[in-house]
Amino acid sequence: MTQQKSMSGAAWAQLILLALIWGGSFLSTRIALDEIGPFTAVMHRCFWAMLVLWAVVLIGRKAVPRDMKTWIAFFAMGVLNNVLPFFFLAWGQLHIESGLTAILNSFTAVFGVVVAAIVFADEKLTARKGVGVAFGVLGVAVAIGIGTLAQLDLRSLGQLSVLTATLCYAMGGSFGRANLSHLSPLVASAGMLTGSTVVMIPLAWAMEGAPSFALEPRTWAAIAYYSLIATGAAYLLYYSIMAKAGSGNLMLVTLLLVPVAILLGHFVLGEILLPRHFAGFGIIAFGLVVLDGRVVKWIGSRV
Repeated sequence: MTQQKSMSGAAWAQLILLALIWGGSFLSTRIALDEIGPFTAVMHRCFWAMLVLWAVVLIGRKAVPRDMKTWIAFFAMGVLNNVLPFFFLAWGQLHIESGLTAILNSFTAVFGVVVAAIVFADEKLTARKGVGVAFGVLGVAVAIGIGTLAQLDLRSLGQLSVLTATLCYAMGGSFGRANLSHLSPLVASAGMLTGSTVVMIPLAWAMEGAPSFALEPRTWAAIAYYSLIATGAAYLLYYSIMAKAGSGNLMLVTLLLVPVAILLGHFVLGEILLPRHFAGFGIIAFGLVVLDGRVVKWIGSRV
């Protein structure tokens, strides 16, 4: 029987730290979008993080992959895990609150479990995980509101945009484990961001014109946070957790970052979330507790 991936104490500690870092990325991205477009925002996110990580690679004299297969994987991972989801999240945040974006982003954990179960023998979809996925789907439906989606206005399209990003993240997690897990987290992150940057520079230029560097200090501060910390440093944790716990368990981070994003959006931007948003989050949280299985096993041992 194939040994199934599980969450160790070290993996949980790294996951919590990653959630704290990524939780602030929703706020910083929303601040940057007040002055720059979504394509340019994504370009900044990838470019500056790439420069810093390659500097660390060179200083540490890490081995740089030279085979074409790995570099093709870097570009594919960059598009799947950075270019597409970063854009869909940024565009979505133009029309919905950062706290609601974080709630919908937690659906990544549901997609992540399903995709990983399809791809990897050691992350199979058990009955317990199936129940967790079902609650996750229900939670997202409650948070969005079926009536809102039926109107297909910019707000509902913004929510669909964020959900599309979650699917990209889920597929990216499995793709990264399958093709880049043999590399160090540092080299894998730098290579992936290189692929993203090569795609985003001409794309942002074509869609939004030449990027301006005469930006407000708060915009540069937001860019610095979401590129250097919430992207560069965060991806080092991302690949480390993936190696320890698998791509499906890694996606549980999207639940943990929700409270961080909601609190920052409320206190800094004055965002107000409706009761159905919190109800949906609660259902998603329950589904992810079932997916993790620790509480279920503990209750079973007490009965």
